Amino acid sequence: MRRVAILGAGGMGTALAVLLARSAAEVRLWSRDRAHARRFAQTRINERHLPGVAVPDSVAITSEAAVALAGADLLVAAIPTAYLRATLERLAAEVPVPGSIPVLSVVKGIEWGTFARPSQIIEQALGPRPVAVLSGPSHAEEMARGLPASVVVSGSAAAWNDRIRDGLSHETFRVYTSTDALGVELAGALKNILGIAAGICDGLALGDNAKAALLTRGLVEIARLGVNLGARLETFYGLAGVGDVVTTCYSRYGRNRAVGEQIGQGATLDQVLAGMVNVAEGVPTTRSVHALARDRGVEMPITAELYRILFEGKAPRAAVVDLMVRLPKQEGE
Repeated sequence: MRRVAILGAGGMGTALAVLLARSAAEVRLWSRDRAHARRFAQTRINERHLPGVAVPDSVAITSEAAVALAGADLLVAAIPTAYLRATLERLAAEVPVPGSIPVLSVVKGIEWGTFARPSQIIEQALGPRPVAVLSGPSHAEEMARGLPASVVVSGSAAAWNDRIRDGLSHETFRVYTSTDALGVELAGALKNILGIAAGICDGLALGDNAKAALLTRGLVEIARLGVNLGARLETFYGLAGVGDVVTTCYSRYGRNRAVGEQIGQGATLDQVLAGMVNVAEGVPTTRSVHALARDRGVEMPITAELYRILFEGKAPRAAVVDLMVRLPKQEGE
């Protein structure tokens, strides 16, 4: 990884730029917003998405796609799912021919309408090529400050998985590899649903017992959908699954948890989103997963109630009651 182009200057893209600057010879961070890129390059601090973290001078910050992509031997996709396809299609002319350069995705979502995962969107927009997925408990705010974290990488080319692992690994950042790319990517997307649900628990002040039960049963249902789609169950009990669930549902940095907390306190979804700078992937993912589970006949009661709260205006407390009075069943079901 001599030259790395990071597409997307949000919090995660910025944190990865800081991380990769330790090992890659050249890192270029691309922002679609020209004014934002100019200020960022001058101050070396991403005040909009990752305030308080200085980006090394060795990282080139640009809004020119041709500059960011020239000579790159690895692309990192760090663009929210809702904007990923359109952005990559605009940049496709600047990207080397299919197969000549791999992509590492840190995008965690499922596209509305197509139900496509980020790795699928990348191949559809840029042509067939090796695509790896990096996921796990890894808030940008902590990664960029050098606090210890462990994640997992998985993709279509084992050799590239190993190169990414070796290129990113550091004394404070441990990278594992996995052969279940589908599971790693699905777990990273689906855990954001639980993040919003956990935030609603906090907003309603339901207590630790309720939140623990919610996350335990929530993990069961996202794993159920993952297995139905072809992923391995054990992946949901690893870093990409339960590891990321814990971070997302308890951290003060969790965007999805923050969305849920405000809704639990009485705000509407429109009010919450209007006040946000960063994207909470769990909101569109909830809509996609609710439709996908219905189409595939997979029971996901927590996701269904969350959908009703977010998109149908159901009162959060009423949703909690409806979950508690469901027909009894054995725990493993």
